[in-house]
Amino acid sequence: MAQHIDDYALIGDHQTVALVSRRGSIDWLCLPRFDSPACFAALLGDRDNGHWRLAPKGAGACTRRGYLDDSLVLESVWETETGTVKVIDFMPQRDRAPDVVRIVEGVSGRVDMLGVLRLRFDYGRVIPWMRRTDGHRIAVAGPDSVWLRSEPEVHTYGEDFSTRSEFTVSAGDRVAFVLTWHPSHEPRPRLIDPYDSLRSSLADWRGWAARCRYEGPYRDAVIRSLITLKALTYAPSGGIVAAPTTSLPERLGGVRNWDYRYCWLRDSTLTLNALLRAGYRQEAAHWRDWLLRAIAGDPAELQIMYGLQGERRIHEHELTWLEGYERSTPVRVGNDAVDQRQLDVYGEVLDTLHVARSSGLSTEPHVWKIQTALMDFLESAWRDPDEGLWEVRGPRRHFVHSKIMAWVAADRAVRAIESHPELGGDASRWRAMRDAVHREVCEKGYDPVRSTFTQSYGSAELDAATLLIPRVGFLPATDPRVIGTIDAVRRELSEDGLIRRYTADGDVDGFPGTEGAFLACSFWLADALQLVGRHKDATALFERLLALRNDVGLLAEEYDPATGRQLGNFPQAFSHIGLVGTALTLAEGAKAD
Repeated sequence: MAQHIDDYALIGDHQTVALVSRRGSIDWLCLPRFDSPACFAALLGDRDNGHWRLAPKGAGACTRRGYLDDSLVLESVWETETGTVKVIDFMPQRDRAPDVVRIVEGVSGRVDMLGVLRLRFDYGRVIPWMRRTDGHRIAVAGPDSVWLRSEPEVHTYGEDFSTRSEFTVSAGDRVAFVLTWHPSHEPRPRLIDPYDSLRSSLADWRGWAARCRYEGPYRDAVIRSLITLKALTYAPSGGIVAAPTTSLPERLGGVRNWDYRYCWLRDSTLTLNALLRAGYRQEAAHWRDWLLRAIAGDPAELQIMYGLQGERRIHEHELTWLEGYERSTPVRVGNDAVDQRQLDVYGEVLDTLHVARSSGLSTEPHVWKIQTALMDFLESAWRDPDEGLWEVRGPRRHFVHSKIMAWVAADRAVRAIESHPELGGDASRWRAMRDAVHREVCEKGYDPVRSTFTQSYGSAELDAATLLIPRVGFLPATDPRVIGTIDAVRRELSEDGLIRRYTADGDVDGFPGTEGAFLACSFWLADALQLVGRHKDATALFERLLALRNDVGLLAEEYDPATGRQLGNFPQAFSHIGLVGTALTLAEGAKAD
């Protein structure tokens, strides 16, 4: 039986993650990086596409589970007729090779355990050759090699190409398994001690969480979201993936299935603000540095997303041998939206660099040269149509949000010179551009009959991205046009109180069917409500969004109010960035009152 998307918990080592179900099965794991081919791909197929289950024999879902303190160490507990047992899952921060550690601990009585490991490289397509060496099991196929070390004896079964272990634990017993990946042409990696690794992993996470300087309401939820964002960070470069999965559907059985294992520029300012406001300056600087490396080059070739280390080629193709999550096909790897023209990213980048400079993050002289080069290009390009924030695959339009972000770019450039005249630049020219963009948006992107900004010039459609207008400073929160837009979005894009990105009618985004409510947009609505003084409504919406998290505090990209299920790639950085930002905005608003 397929697990719900929100039935999964996350473990990771700052370079990749694994998704662990309530049944004790690791159904998704890409090694050695977030964007590598999966060796466990049951999430997008079935158990024959790779998984690793460790649970009491004959048991279903665990009785309860949770993370140990402020960490990414997962503890799942089963209470059976014969006793109680727990499984501790984690991935220690790697020295060189990635490890997955699973420790079984007997709590009471005696419990018969069963472990079933099906390794399938290349997204579930390649069955490796398994052999025994020095008491270990080694699986090899092409460039991939995995070592399995276990304290109980394991057996390989030829009929289904699985490795199994059956053993019994009593109160006080501890049994460990360690799965380690390395390139098949290299020698065996250094062996880790699973119990020492558990202690060090807990200490590492507790120390990191203790650096959070936020002490206001909803702190536990904020910490869990920050830990999730840290888990989605590719430590060698500082890039933060949008999600660690691909092709989890935005509507069950639909075709809106995308690969999110890359780093989006649209998230940059919100990410930097969340990290800085929570006290994580080192992580903020790391993210800013990744951004600068990724965008270096011709401003006209700025992409909307990049690979983990700033790679530019992210070719999209389909994995036809996978049936998809709940038969939602196609399963895609790569993302052709990388080739889209989205003018809003220029505003996102310039706003991010402005926030970084204003916050005192060290800045080298060449950074301003990059900013001025971006402005030189945008001065003429802002008048062009584009595909917009949401990566629609329909015809290009004059999206209102894209124009607003062009205004943001000019505004931040002007403000930078006003604060730091020594930077140099033509502030008068950029002021003229800022005024021109503002005037055009208010004339062509606003519907005075319905008192709302629209999705694009001449369109009747609405767009939740216009909720960001007061946040970016395009208009003050008290402006009637802002209030009218908030009311219109609540009226026309609401689904049981949650907010959809826009009306998906096929003409706008080029795809059939609909999608769920977009959680980041719902957090934006809560922010906007707070900014216009509707604190009670903002708090009520925020607390409802908190209630949508799964039992370990994780959020996907979207939510379906009709079925009560999370949808889309999971966990989603955009959703958790929104949670952190809204919690801090509400706290700041309460202090101001």
